[in-house]
Amino acid sequence: MTSNADQVMIFDTTLRDGEQSPGCSMTQPEKLRVAKALAELGVDVIEAGFPAASPGDWEAVNAVAREVHGPIICGLARCNRGDIEKAAKALRDAPRHRIHVFLATSAIHREYKLNMAKDEIIRSAVEGVKIARDFCEDIEFSPEDASRTELEFLAQVVEAVIDAGATTVNIPDTVGYTVPHEFAELFRYLRKNVRNIDRARLSVHCHDDLGMAVANSLMAVVAGARQIECTINGIGERAGNCSLEEVVMAMRTREAFFNARTGINSQRLYPVSRLVSSITGMPIPRNKAVVGENAFAHESGIHQHGMLKHASTYEIMRPQDVGLSRSSLVLGKHSGRHALRERIRELGFAIDDTEFARVFEEFKILADKKKELFDGDIEALVLRSEGSNGGPWTLAGLETQSGAGSARATVRLTHTDGRTVERNGEGDGPVDAAFKAIEEATGLRPVLRKFELRSLSEGEDAQGEAIVYVDHNERSYRGSSATTDIVESATRAFLEVVNRIESSQKAQAAA
Repeated sequence: MTSNADQVMIFDTTLRDGEQSPGCSMTQPEKLRVAKALAELGVDVIEAGFPAASPGDWEAVNAVAREVHGPIICGLARCNRGDIEKAAKALRDAPRHRIHVFLATSAIHREYKLNMAKDEIIRSAVEGVKIARDFCEDIEFSPEDASRTELEFLAQVVEAVIDAGATTVNIPDTVGYTVPHEFAELFRYLRKNVRNIDRARLSVHCHDDLGMAVANSLMAVVAGARQIECTINGIGERAGNCSLEEVVMAMRTREAFFNARTGINSQRLYPVSRLVSSITGMPIPRNKAVVGENAFAHESGIHQHGMLKHASTYEIMRPQDVGLSRSSLVLGKHSGRHALRERIRELGFAIDDTEFARVFEEFKILADKKKELFDGDIEALVLRSEGSNGGPWTLAGLETQSGAGSARATVRLTHTDGRTVERNGEGDGPVDAAFKAIEEATGLRPVLRKFELRSLSEGEDAQGEAIVYVDHNERSYRGSSATTDIVESATRAFLEVVNRIESSQKAQAAA
């Protein structure tokens, strides 16, 4: 570890750019859970959303600003007074807040999206920064599509917004077009040709369309960037964003090379990664760097022999550094409270006594169905307990019958108003039949857009997680559930969606 390494800020945009990834939308309580986890992780800035995008976005940003302490809370805005005023109002309760304004600068965007000349771009960017300065001292400006903008014009824009009061200037590779050495030269050009560059922090924001978001971000650091914008698990629009866990561990593992470090508590990476995956329904590939199931797995005999001699033969970082325990503790129906609590702790989760009591009760039920419980099973129990928002409908009973080409299901639901409703449904299979029975019972008929199943652990008795995506009244919803019975998992996931729809309708009616 070097003693004079520069500090690189970590700007997390999971709640803004990450949530824009198709299928990754989050409810306000889910956003708060993620934001609090990011604060525990030690990120410097949380971009909580785009307040002008919708009333729901405004409310979510405002909730994060009120309830999450530690990081700077940031809101995105276009370079117009309306957007900026909404962002400022949403952020005002945060002790430390930032307004992030942006405007496209590339020739492609100027001609086809904005229909603006270069001087109009500079004038609008400067005006946006000045308006934001009336509400906040911490202002970030992003020239959208910077990596495809003419270098001389980009330098003019950067210099003008710094003069106007921008304290951070972010250079986005908006469409994932650049390559590492080219991107590094762009940063060197700005540092050499922007006269007031020392008055602002340079930031980098990369997308992964060509699979180089992490490499491009790291090369920007080499060339002088001192803030990296990234997301948990690299989620984001199209192919995603720069992955937070990958850049953080690259800089930690190769600190002597980068001569820079972050303030991230890396032992929180694994549990936060799993939390975001659970909430968004985006599974983590087994071979995902740093946090994938295979990241510290060794099957080759040669590799195993080396690992037995010394872990450094085939591991450049310890699993414990990212919050992953190597313990081989096996849990089953005879395991007690202490063993389960210890395993939860080793997996990086902290839950209170009330939550633990619920997890332990579900653990015993699951242990009666399974011979062994693996890490994935424990994670699912904890995350399900933490994220249980409830809803008006509860599944009280499920029976299915199926034959060649047809199936029948009977569901019994209880409602918070005291009703018990039982309905039948027929479909092509037991899952389809159960969905139709729920529709009959609740009167809601969302359109199923996507249905996914995946195993959470090993063995023939593994829990199956079902994830459903539906559309209803021009809005998209996602639900998930995990049990050892995939039909039950699918039914509970669909019921979760129905609960979200009904809760949303009540909230809209109250407003």
